[in-house]
Amino acid sequence: MKSVIITGCAGFIGSHLAEYFLKQGATVVGIDNLSRAGSETNLEKLRNRYGNCFHFHKQDIRNFAAVRSIFAEADPELVIHHAAQVAVTTSITDPREDFEINALGTFNILEATRLEAPDAFFEFASTNKVYGKMDDLEIIERGGRYDYANLPHGIDETRGLDFHSPYGCSKGTADQYVRDYSRVYGLRSVVLRQSCIYGTRQFGVEDQGWVAWFTIASILGKPITIYGDGKQGRDLLWIDDLESVYAGLYEHADKTAGEIYNVGGGPENVLSLLELVEQLRRASILRRPANFAEWRQGDQKVFVCDIRKLSKAIHWKPSVSPREGVDRLIAWSMDNKELLNRLLS
Repeated sequence: MKSVIITGCAGFIGSHLAEYFLKQGATVVGIDNLSRAGSETNLEKLRNRYGNCFHFHKQDIRNFAAVRSIFAEADPELVIHHAAQVAVTTSITDPREDFEINALGTFNILEATRLEAPDAFFEFASTNKVYGKMDDLEIIERGGRYDYANLPHGIDETRGLDFHSPYGCSKGTADQYVRDYSRVYGLRSVVLRQSCIYGTRQFGVEDQGWVAWFTIASILGKPITIYGDGKQGRDLLWIDDLESVYAGLYEHADKTAGEIYNVGGGPENVLSLLELVEQLRRASILRRPANFAEWRQGDQKVFVCDIRKLSKAIHWKPSVSPREGVDRLIAWSMDNKELLNRLLS
């Protein structure tokens, strides 16, 4: 692989993917506006470790002329689009900015690829929020958390779209543009509808990245608020397992191009908010009880990916359990307590 462009390269997932492909010997061209806390720290590590193999552009994906120029120079074989506005709550507060970043920004990246790198493989990070609240499904309580009554494998890709919240609308718009660029222009694109991804270098905040936020807040002695009753269930996927997905989709591009995949831990890797709180308490880092507040708009009682289509396509399955992953996240957060306190206080 000659060259990879990664937007949002200094974010949590973007920085991990950048490092993964750099280790494979690729040249990585990163684009990020460094607006998120911790992004400059992640960027500094990439620069220090990989030197001339990593080329960074501080740029906003809403600037099409600048983005197109970067693509023309880089001539990438692989494009990974991760730059985004990532919080439902922020989208409700400022829907215009949310739309411009997620919908228009994605359109700009697609156009830059179509015009300057039409043979590149294009991977887009979508979200399970494109499925909406799924109020038609029967939800039961099982083992202390919410679960689907009749979907033992979780939600598959045939589930109808039902954008809920400005964030769901903007990401859903981008999701469908990426899909359609494959059909209309022949772009070799793939959509990853990601569930709950977590791991090291995730500077989580209350509005996004709940596993990381609960862990970091516990270590820093900050209050934790559970919106709803805490029985919400999510399938978790450790960041290293997600790296394998992006690599696998590229390696099997002949059959994955043009497809959509639900990406998460699947039914074997589900955790509720209350279960995470209990694990943090047992690890002796949570020393104050969690607060409870009303449910947030657009929140799903449960979301679990059916990952069978993905597993079959690239011969993959998650390898890190939620218990092991959370323990790893606790250890990393403890080792980086001073940094986290400086960035998130």
